[in-house]
Amino acid sequence: MNIVIYRIAIYCIVTYQARPKDFPLLNHTTLIIIITVIVSLLAWQNKKLLNRLIFYPPAVNNGQWDRFVTHGFIHADSMHLLFNMFTLYFFGRAIEGLYRSFLFGYGFVVFYVLAIVVAMIPSYLKNKDNASYLSLGASGGVSAVLFAFILLAPWERIYLFAIVPIPAILFAVAYVFYSIYADKRGGSKINHMAHMWGGAFGVIATIILEPKVLPHFINALLSPGF
Repeated sequence: MNIVIYRIAIYCIVTYQARPKDFPLLNHTTLIIIITVIVSLLAWQNKKLLNRLIFYPPAVNNGQWDRFVTHGFIHADSMHLLFNMFTLYFFGRAIEGLYRSFLFGYGFVVFYVLAIVVAMIPSYLKNKDNASYLSLGASGGVSAVLFAFILLAPWERIYLFAIVPIPAILFAVAYVFYSIYADKRGGSKINHMAHMWGGAFGVIATIILEPKVLPHFINALLSPGF
């Protein structure tokens, strides 16, 4: 195994299980979480603010392109917010270590925001003339982080609901199927297809930035370590 990829994978696994001393308290992951929580809380208390930040195709068509980003910082309810931020906290700290060396130290922030934007594009193209379509949540960015982690450590155990251990790669498969099912079912403002597109962006962006990650993933996939 290439020593660079090996170190990246080990860093991800160790950071995933990190103790406070292993990672700076005010890293970019933590700052993103703080901003997202504050904006979500404010939006819950102010419907006008919520309506301004949520993704709404007619408003985007009228020039409010910032909604491609702002919708990723508000959430439908406390459980939606908790699940996304819990996931981002654990996996973001690991992936941030990989992306920190790009763009003058802001690589992870750019990666996360771009994932939110890219994950929304297919839904926008599908619903750009749909005046009843609304979407919100950080799912695109969080999924990009999660799938980038899985690319580096496919057999690392993820604790579903913080209790049930499941290999990361199996979680990814279940995650994709659930996203397809939930998208077809509909009935909420949560953009479930953004999970898939965000995850795809996370994988592609990581491979582009570090091509040796792909053979590492294949080797790791063929050598499960339970």
